[in-house]
Amino acid sequence: MMFLEFFVWGSWYVTLGTFLGNNLDANGAQLAAAFSTQSFGAIIAPFIIGLIADRYFNAEKILGILHLLGAVLMYLMFVSDSFAAFYPYVFLYMLIYMPTLALANSVSFSQMKDPSKEFSSIRVWGTIGWIASGLMISFFFVWDSPEAIDQGMLRYTFLMSAISSLVLGLFAFTLPKTPPAAKNNEKQSVSELLGLDALKLLRDKDFAIFFISSVLICIPLAFYYQNANPFLSEVGLSNPTGKMTIGQVSEVLFLLLMPFFFKKFGLKTTLVVGMLAWVIRYVFFAFGDAGEGTYLLLIGIALHGICYDFFFVSGQIYTDSKAGPRYKSAAQGLITLATYGIGMLIGFWIAGFVSDLYLADGVHDWQQIWLIPSGIAFVVTILFVVFFKDNDFRRASALRKSVKNIQQSRELSTE
Repeated sequence: MMFLEFFVWGSWYVTLGTFLGNNLDANGAQLAAAFSTQSFGAIIAPFIIGLIADRYFNAEKILGILHLLGAVLMYLMFVSDSFAAFYPYVFLYMLIYMPTLALANSVSFSQMKDPSKEFSSIRVWGTIGWIASGLMISFFFVWDSPEAIDQGMLRYTFLMSAISSLVLGLFAFTLPKTPPAAKNNEKQSVSELLGLDALKLLRDKDFAIFFISSVLICIPLAFYYQNANPFLSEVGLSNPTGKMTIGQVSEVLFLLLMPFFFKKFGLKTTLVVGMLAWVIRYVFFAFGDAGEGTYLLLIGIALHGICYDFFFVSGQIYTDSKAGPRYKSAAQGLITLATYGIGMLIGFWIAGFVSDLYLADGVHDWQQIWLIPSGIAFVVTILFVVFFKDNDFRRASALRKSVKNIQQSRELSTE
C-alpha cells in the first residue's frame, strides 16, 4: 500500500513542470497554478478526513474509491492537449489525493500494536515507491531525455500513474477493515479540524518566530518542487528525474543522523543548519551546469535530506514538545496547514512570477532564478538566528523523547 501510494504521486509530480512547460506551453504563472493544487489539497484534506473518513466510512474503502477516481482523472490529464483542459483535472485530482496520505497512515496504524516502533519500517516503502517511479521514468522508459521530451513522451507519466492508481484503488478494498475512529454524534469544530485550537501557542515568542519562519522557508521549498526538474532538463543534465531520487535517498540517510545531531548540537543549531542548506543548494544550482559543474547540481540535489529533515522534521519535534498532550494533534495540524497549505501556496506563486520575470526568447536565466530563493532563505535564517532564543527547549531528556517519537512515526514528505 505504501509503495503504491507514493509511486502514484512520484510518477507524475516530479516531471510536471517539465511536461507543462515543454508540451503544453505553460508559462510560470500557469505552472504556479498547477503546483498550487497541492496546497489547496492540503487545506481541504482535514475536512475530508475529519468530516467523512473519521465518522462514516472505513478508511480502506475511502482510500480505494479516491484512488479509483484518481485513476480516471490521471487518464484525463494524459489525454489533455492544452493547459486549459489539463488544469481542472489536476485541481480535482489533488483535492482527492492529499487526503489519501492520512488514510494510508490510518490503515497502517490500525494494524499495529506499537506504531512508534513499527510505522517507520512500513512508511519507508513509500519513499522506495517514489524512488522507483523516478528511476523507471529516467532509466527504464527514458521519458525525460531531450528527444523524448520533444516527442511528448513525458505525457506517459500520467498513464503510468493512472495504472498504478487503479491497481492501488482495487487493492485497497482487500486491506484490513479500518472502521471510523469517531462516533457519528461526536461533534468536531472547524478550528479542531484545522488545528486552530493550537493558535494559543503563538503567544509564546519563540514558537511564533518558529511558526513565521516555517511559513517563509516554504517559499524556497516551492521553488525546488516547481523548478528543479525543468531546470535540470533545460540545462541538459542526463536522466534528471532518476538523479533527483538522490534527494530521497539523502532524506532517509539524514533522518537516521538526526538523533545524533540533536544530542550533539541542540534544536536551534539543527534548524539553522537546515535553513542554511537551502541557501547553499540554490547557490550550487545557480552556478552549476551539465558539464564541469555537474557535481554542483548533484550536491544540490543531495542536500535535500538536510534541507527537509533538519528543518521540517525538527519543526515537528519542536511543535510536539511545545504543544504537550492537550494540543499535540492540533499543533501538528496547524503547522501542516501553515507550511504545505499557506507557505507553499505563496511560494508557488512567487516561483511562477520569478520564472516568468527571467524568461527571454524561451530561455530561462536560471542563475538569477535560483539566487532569489537562496537570498530569501538567507534572510529567513538571519531573522531566525537573531530572534529565536530557544529559552525553554534545552531539557535534554524531553527533547530526546520527542525525537524518538517523531523519528519513528513521522510522515515523510515527497519530496
